[in-house]
Amino acid sequence: MTNADFLVSPLPDPVELPADEVAGPRRFFNRELSWLAFNWRVLEEAANPRVPLLERLRFLSISATNLDEFYTVRVAGLRELKRTGKPSLSEDGRTAAEQLVLINAEARRLMAEQQAVWNALEAEMEAAGIALLSRRKLGKRDEKALSEHFLAQVFPVLSPLAIDPAHPFPFIPNAGFCLALELERSADLRPLKALLPIPQQIARFVRLPGAAGEAARFLPLEELLLLNLGQIFPGYTMKGHCAFRVLRDSDLEVEDEAEDLVREFEVALKRRRRGEVIRLKISADAPQALRTLIMHELGVAEDEVVEVRGLIGIADLRELVLDERRDLLWPPFTPRVPERVQDHDGDMFAAIRQKDMLLHHPYETFDMVIRFLSQAAADPDVLAIKQTLYRTSRDSPIVDALCEAAEAGKSVTALVELKARFDEAANIRQSRRLERAGAHVVYGFIHYKTHAKISTVVRREGDQLVTYTHFGTGNYHPITARIYTDLSLFTCDAALGRDATTVFNCLSGYAQPEGLENLAISPITLKPRLLELIAREADLARAGQPARIWAKMNSLIEPDVIDALYDASRAGVRIDLVVRGICGLRPGVRGLSETIRVKSVVGRFLEHSRIVCFGNGHGLPSRKARVFISSADWMGRNLSRRVETLVEIHNDTVKAQIVGQIMAANLADAAQSWVLAADGSYRRDLGADGDAGRALFNCHRFFMENPSLSGRGSAGAGDVPLLARLAD
Repeated sequence: MTNADFLVSPLPDPVELPADEVAGPRRFFNRELSWLAFNWRVLEEAANPRVPLLERLRFLSISATNLDEFYTVRVAGLRELKRTGKPSLSEDGRTAAEQLVLINAEARRLMAEQQAVWNALEAEMEAAGIALLSRRKLGKRDEKALSEHFLAQVFPVLSPLAIDPAHPFPFIPNAGFCLALELERSADLRPLKALLPIPQQIARFVRLPGAAGEAARFLPLEELLLLNLGQIFPGYTMKGHCAFRVLRDSDLEVEDEAEDLVREFEVALKRRRRGEVIRLKISADAPQALRTLIMHELGVAEDEVVEVRGLIGIADLRELVLDERRDLLWPPFTPRVPERVQDHDGDMFAAIRQKDMLLHHPYETFDMVIRFLSQAAADPDVLAIKQTLYRTSRDSPIVDALCEAAEAGKSVTALVELKARFDEAANIRQSRRLERAGAHVVYGFIHYKTHAKISTVVRREGDQLVTYTHFGTGNYHPITARIYTDLSLFTCDAALGRDATTVFNCLSGYAQPEGLENLAISPITLKPRLLELIAREADLARAGQPARIWAKMNSLIEPDVIDALYDASRAGVRIDLVVRGICGLRPGVRGLSETIRVKSVVGRFLEHSRIVCFGNGHGLPSRKARVFISSADWMGRNLSRRVETLVEIHNDTVKAQIVGQIMAANLADAAQSWVLAADGSYRRDLGADGDAGRALFNCHRFFMENPSLSGRGSAGAGDVPLLARLAD
């Protein structure tokens, strides 16, 4: 039996492994296979009967979107390594070619399971009154309504493309979805091959008309096109057809010496659409002539073709998550406004002046971050605002506030990261808008992404200038903040304000940051600080003092950090890790990691905050522990190739909230937790019967139902539960 409650359960007996898996490269798990294991966990939630039906459909869609991105970035990179023949091995000692073979087998198994899960969900949805039809199941009234919809809403955006000597095979962009057709002209039986790209600008699933209270019925757009083929190719009859979808290499390459970084990124984005094809999904019953033609024209090898007997484009199923069917979705949840902010009539600066405040999103509303900047923009006593922007929404209230402040004559500096993958175009648009408003826009470093989440507001108070600072673990994105769990620290601590200002000066002026008082930043001091803290905990264990580490992150693959954790384990440090996604550390192995446990929490909200707690000679939980929040996962890119922050928490209330509530709840969770075994498998125990899982502790439910300690204000902390009492 797997015990996912790390808060109270004892360490399991360690596992004996062969010497080469303890001392050699196999002491690490492969990064790519670990990522696929994470996506299996996402897919398992799509089959979890304890999850509402349409939320299960959403998980299925997410698993497909994740896999597409994995192919367009990670698999594309491995293919390039294989093609160039560079002698580069993964941390677990595998060549690019060896990894691609393993990925191909596991990804195909995953895609087959996605179809199986969809088949099961489709039947349940139909029973619940949501049906996805084929053109053969339509009645005459439906066909008439769909014909009108086709002519008004679809026909104008279609671009049918003949394929003959005068019309060569067209370019199909990344994620392009097409019908390939074998046609015959009725007048003289002359054959014609054609492509019909399925427009991405309109909905993939067309809703059929129906009276209120009737089932919601949908028809895939490709079925609508086949139904109306006579109007697209008049005078032709269809002899055969198939559907196919293309994925291309989407990793960006930017010239190191680009004089105009924005223009270079705009050019690179256009190149992304034309990247090399890395995967072709095609109907399993495709006519052989069409299949051969498509593969030849796209330059695709047989092992890059995935035959689909089912629905191509499972990611699009997110369109069928209907807001109107609240009975099939998670129960509604309204984020809280911190009581301390209410005590001060919504004045963020007054609330922060009282003492440091930590918000736990989405349980505390992200609107407080927006309010912080909006109030700064409108406040005549605010002189300057500095802000990093890695990802944000299209109509960003953050950018609105910065533009308002700049237009009001305040000094506004915005660090816009152009290298935020798949958000590059949106960030270019935002940077242009900020420049038009009069803000100073900087783009950081060519070789380093700026992933740190920092805002500073300089306010005149009497004859003093006070710096208010926000450090976050997540993006300044009000939409993802509704589903990502992240932390926001608000402080007017002078030392932290000086540190944040120093980082901004580094980003805008390229000056080496010196004299940081509390902050560690990558790629300079963050990794050395982590290694130093882990080593110190190991020294405490060797000296016979209580030694413990709790940490939470999205990914753990940096080999030096993993080896430091192995060394600490051998010294006797108890280490409990909550790693949502990729994990290269092999836990519970005798002589290597026998005091280390790893779990992954996957549930209603996406765990995104990064936290690390060190017992500091007092064990955990303790008021004397050293507690940090960070923007960085423990990956090579975050610690060596990005600008990231590690912020130590000194406020006792905030520290108690992180240790006694946030970390304790994640460690205690059993309902949404998978425990990593020494062989790389993940195991979840939901109980023996269908009702057992409801009694298991669910950290997301705990946070929704209970107030947070920090920011409680005049309401007091009397009703705030701490899952772990902090020893003095």
